[in-house]
Amino acid sequence: MSQGKFLFLGTGASMGVPVVGCHCATCKSKNPCNNRMRSSALISYSNRDILIDSGPDFRTQGLRFGIDNIDGIIFTHAHYDHTAAVDELRIFTLRSGQPLPCLLSNDTLRDLRVRFYYIFEAPGTAQKITTNLVPQILEGKNGEASFLGLQIKYTTYSQENTLVNGFRFGSLAYITDIKNYDDEIFKMLAGVDTLILGALRIKPSNLHFSLDEAVAFAEKVQAKKTWLTHIAHELEHDEINKILPPQIALSYDGLELSFEIDEMVI
Repeated sequence: MSQGKFLFLGTGASMGVPVVGCHCATCKSKNPCNNRMRSSALISYSNRDILIDSGPDFRTQGLRFGIDNIDGIIFTHAHYDHTAAVDELRIFTLRSGQPLPCLLSNDTLRDLRVRFYYIFEAPGTAQKITTNLVPQILEGKNGEASFLGLQIKYTTYSQENTLVNGFRFGSLAYITDIKNYDDEIFKMLAGVDTLILGALRIKPSNLHFSLDEAVAFAEKVQAKKTWLTHIAHELEHDEINKILPPQIALSYDGLELSFEIDEMVI
């Protein structure tokens, strides 16, 4: 087995924390764990780095965490808070002179082709001055894919009318922006050691798990550790962690985890 690293670049919901103009206790907190950029992550393995989503805070995340290389990007879905910084990725394709592989669903690609039409007009063209992306499409609702040597399992669930993909990388799974799902998802998550799961707030949401829903889902998965992400300002880091089961906790920007990659094709 090989080891991988998972770095939380951002753990916040769509407005981030602090929220502009808000004076609640979480937004005014001096605890750095309550300062949450929009949800994104970096997976590192075998001298390769894969970005998960590129939300509006990516430039700040890249500078804060010293990201000087990206070999590919995985998009979970097309919402603004997960894709707004597609243009910020151009530094990597301009510097390397090579297109950046991206793994995503057909639904996500259709949306990106509309909003970032100029990026997809001539994919793979060597002299492009915009971000140069080459899509690899996820085939079907559930399955497996090999992406940059990494064997990935994926599933599909929904936020009302938006389809979202969740992923499993060896012993770690990333399931965010989840609300409606089929029980098939638990087959993909069986035996996972580390579960990263979206949990917006205590109050119910039409688009996201509430805290109680996330806890119930995590307890059904029975991962050794569940880290909650995509967190709104209603959840104060220390106070919520006090009431969570010991195997579940709120994540925070900059948290780094190790995980096992049991299938690699380099």
